Amino acid sequence: MAIDTDVKTTLLNSLQNPTPSASSKNDALGKDAFLQLLVTQMKNQNPLEPQDNSEFVAQLAQFSSLESMQNLTSTVDTIAANYQSSQALQASSLVGRSVIVSASSTVVDTAKGMTGTVVVPSSSSTTSIKISDAQGNVVRTIDLGTQPAGQPSFTWDGKNEAGEVAAAGAYSFVATGSLDGTATALATSLPATVSSVTTGVNGAEMMLNLAGGQSIALSKVQTIGI
Repeated sequence: MAIDTDVKTTLLNSLQNPTPSASSKNDALGKDAFLQLLVTQMKNQNPLEPQDNSEFVAQLAQFSSLESMQNLTSTVDTIAANYQSSQALQASSLVGRSVIVSASSTVVDTAKGMTGTVVVPSSSSTTSIKISDAQGNVVRTIDLGTQPAGQPSFTWDGKNEAGEVAAAGAYSFVATGSLDGTATALATSLPATVSSVTTGVNGAEMMLNLAGGQSIALSKVQTIGI
């Protein structure tokens, strides 16, 4: 007696698309179960109407395709795991180091000062940076004057307008420029210290946790310092 076509189709589909609850051991037996299906089908075929050769070859090709997909999935999983481990090792080496990231605030050791950059999309006739403390008080304004398109750097020596060294802590940097006669907010890139690393889950990217509470993706780091 031949195997019912609907039953065979259902079994083939279950082999190619295992349910999420299936264990890894059951998934690994997919190829064996497929072969058992073919053998059982041959044993129970009608001797007066044997299975067509072309259909049998097609089923063998389907088995080969299933095996290739399983091997490919295993290979991709291994590559992904190795990449994640490599990324974690790379990111962990940044803990305690200074990086340059696109940000508007950062923690500053005013005794040492700091250097950042401003993104000027087109020529700016007047360019300035206001530095404010955590309470929103402006402690220093840096005038960069006329700037062509580019990323000019600026340096803050950590002192306020009175020439006194400001307290160390979190500071915000607001850059503005006059582009075609219009006052425009400009982006800044600032140094920050990496305090810890958060491992990505389900393929998500590694996140660097910076001093001051900001988090940024590893790929967003522009420059790595000492």
